[in-house]
Amino acid sequence: MDKTDEAIRVLITDPVLQKRLAKYLVHRCFRNSVLEDLHAGIAPDSKAGDYSDVLVTTPFGEIPWPKLSRFDDEEIKTLMIDVVQKTYGFIQELFDEENGGELLLRLAARDPLPRWEDPR
Repeated sequence: MDKTDEAIRVLITDPVLQKRLAKYLVHRCFRNSVLEDLHAGIAPDSKAGDYSDVLVTTPFGEIPWPKLSRFDDEEIKTLMIDVVQKTYGFIQELFDEENGGELLLRLAARDPLPRWEDPR
């Protein structure tokens, strides 16, 4: 194994880099996706704190908030297609011979999402 291979192995096995890479991937491929559109709007408040006191009124009756589906089938399909596309683009960048190494070095040097909780 030459020095370059050893340096790459040390870099990619670093738990700090792996945690930063996980957060960056989720931020770029999931958080910044169609999820933002689905997340927009008014969220209910709950005096009980657990939303057991929140009901959604429909023409067919009331639905307790904890039992309410937050996404319909078309919305979840759109979200998953968007996330897969973004993840594919991320993987292409990560495995690109020129850009992938630069991305890893940037993540090794600094956490771009320091306020996010680190994965365990």
